Amino acid sequence: MILLNYKIVADSSCDLNEELEKMLNIGIVPLKIDIEDKSFVDDSNLDTKELLSAMKNSDKPVKTSSPSPGDFLKEYEKGENIFVVTLSSALSSTYSNAVLAKNIALESSNKFIHVFDSLSASIGETLVSLKIFELIEENFKPKDIVEKVEKYIKEMKTFFILESLDNLMKAGRISKAMGHIASMISIKPIMGGDHDGTIKLVEKVRGSKKVFRRLVDIIGEKGENFEDKILGIAHCNALEKAEELKAQIEERYNFKNIIIVETRGLSTAYANDGGIIVVF
Repeated sequence: MILLNYKIVADSSCDLNEELEKMLNIGIVPLKIDIEDKSFVDDSNLDTKELLSAMKNSDKPVKTSSPSPGDFLKEYEKGENIFVVTLSSALSSTYSNAVLAKNIALESSNKFIHVFDSLSASIGETLVSLKIFELIEENFKPKDIVEKVEKYIKEMKTFFILESLDNLMKAGRISKAMGHIASMISIKPIMGGDHDGTIKLVEKVRGSKKVFRRLVDIIGEKGENFEDKILGIAHCNALEKAEELKAQIEERYNFKNIIIVETRGLSTAYANDGGIIVVF
């Protein structure tokens, strides 16, 4: 069976490079980002440098808003077999809005629509989208694609390193005193996604070089069968760091492929300048 007239849809947390964007042809549904009186739409026109500057110059926390069901409906019109990938439902209402749009669409059509809760974000959504694309290319039926991708999501591991603790302090996740002390003594937290899609602190490491080495160790401790897997790295204005991390991972593990992308607006808002996200 060749699956014709398919469409992959994702919210704008799905970070892509030029090659992936061309290959996957994903319909991106943008979130919105507000910093005080400035509002940014997370689409192809967004200047992430301007967003970073606005975040740096504000002492208020970043606010984000999910796409509406109507925003998703516009993308659902572009195919008959629709596979949707969203931010973790534990972090955003984007998933529930995508499901609501699915229910509305199915009232008047017999399309196939499935919404995947990525239980992740950023490059995690990208890897899920890539998995869907590969299974479509291998001519799997829609229901088999759903089964295999849901299994893939449950096995996926998400980690990220924050270069700056500013956003955590502004959002009240850590106290300003604690944040300033951690910055002074160069504490770098390694954060990770939990099995339910929430964010947890994995470890606190002192020093940028040590935190990279420790993250590479953690990949070996938490993962297996690397030769069958793709590892994704998303970076926020930190290409050299991402390439250095890729080289360290390649020295230790034989992943099928390692891809690097730059964060779009939403991932930039949370990872902040210098942040690195790793998913496999």
